[in-house]
Amino acid sequence: MDASALASAPGLGIYPGDPTTPLLTCYDDATGERTELSATALGAWAARTAAVLRDGCGLVASDRAAILLPPHWQTAAVLLGAWSIGVSVSIRLAATAGLPVIEPGGDEPLDAVFAARGRIDDWLEDVPGARHRFMLDIGTRAAAGTPPPEGYRDFLAEACRYPGRPPAYGLVRPGDLASVDGTSYAEWGSLALEIAAQQDVTAGDRVLVDGGQHEHPLFWLLAPLAVGASVVLCVNLDPDRLDPRVDSEGVTRVL
Repeated sequence: MDASALASAPGLGIYPGDPTTPLLTCYDDATGERTELSATALGAWAARTAAVLRDGCGLVASDRAAILLPPHWQTAAVLLGAWSIGVSVSIRLAATAGLPVIEPGGDEPLDAVFAARGRIDDWLEDVPGARHRFMLDIGTRAAAGTPPPEGYRDFLAEACRYPGRPPAYGLVRPGDLASVDGTSYAEWGSLALEIAAQQDVTAGDRVLVDGGQHEHPLFWLLAPLAVGASVVLCVNLDPDRLDPRVDSEGVTRVL
């Protein structure tokens, strides 16, 4: 998925602006991380994810993946990459960990799962089974070089094996299922637009989102991008840094 694909994602109409300007800036005040991605750069990471799933795992449209990840730029890459090849996703929030997941075919193993390291070993979690399992070192402090848990592959290591350019995969359609629960791409797009309208987010806005308050990607990713806004995503937000960050990043809306 390149910048043009981001602009024409089914039902989303994502980010029609300049693909070279900052689209998603991710802060983690617990680790000091700051990562800034343009639409072109985010599209490249989405393309790598798509290649991992399609070329590395043999997944095709209508296959299913679970995402157990916190708000983060890597989560955005995983979600957009899976969707770019028609893989439907089950978004499993930490806030609902331990609760039953009711989805069609819920007793059947998934084709892929992407999980944050900290959620894999959490006693409260029920990480679903899958043919292909990927660990992401986000949301926790892991020592450099710490291998992933048994049965998992390191997502970044796998993604970096592939070029950041979109392969010639078939396009997905607005009526195709974006989610394992039966939600289509068009329906996700409508939800994103409704949330943007409720939050008064419009084209050209630079939206600061507290990931601790808005875990679902509808809020921190899809709603802003659907109307042509850019995102400053803050996780483990230090309240003392909020006002200076609003000024330094040119923020126009705070969620």
